Amino acid sequence: MRAPKVWGAREDEIRAEFPCDGLLTRPEESWFRAVTVDADPAAVFRWLCQLKVAPYSYDSLDNFGRRSPRRLTPGAEHLEPGQRVMTIFRLVDFTQDRDMTIMLDHPKGLSLFGNFALTYRVTEEEHGSTRLLVKLVVGDDDGALRRLRRPLMAWGDLLMMRRQLLTLRKLAEQQGRSRTDL
Repeated sequence: MRAPKVWGAREDEIRAEFPCDGLLTRPEESWFRAVTVDADPAAVFRWLCQLKVAPYSYDSLDNFGRRSPRRLTPGAEHLEPGQRVMTIFRLVDFTQDRDMTIMLDHPKGLSLFGNFALTYRVTEEEHGSTRLLVKLVVGDDDGALRRLRRPLMAWGDLLMMRRQLLTLRKLAEQQGRSRTDL
């Protein structure tokens, strides 16, 4: 099982349990995306909190042409279940500096994409690096047309989320470098 369902994730990460497991009544597939970040887990998690502000992917497509902020937004780190994330998701749960679980619940998003639950996970690695891993649980699609489009959705999500994770990695690493330069 590789692209488009898995990008960058290791076998042990794929086998792990996640808070998004069990959120959907009829899960059909799981997709994984991951990057290694040269920054500490708290810095990476803080950038994850920015997903409340913007999607950090292809802004012309998913942020109405506005550039996702390249500086941390004061207050975005204060998480509470029920908050909006990337407009079409709702924050379900989180563990500070560890993981954030969101669920697609916006009516327009549900009609376009179907049911999704995601967990973004931050784990410390050796030598001061951090793994940023996302598991997406994809719900059952009612109807043949929706089932046929799922492979296309997997490729589209891979492109968008790859960009998102690489952008968050770059920003977290830049923040870490600027702190050491002081």
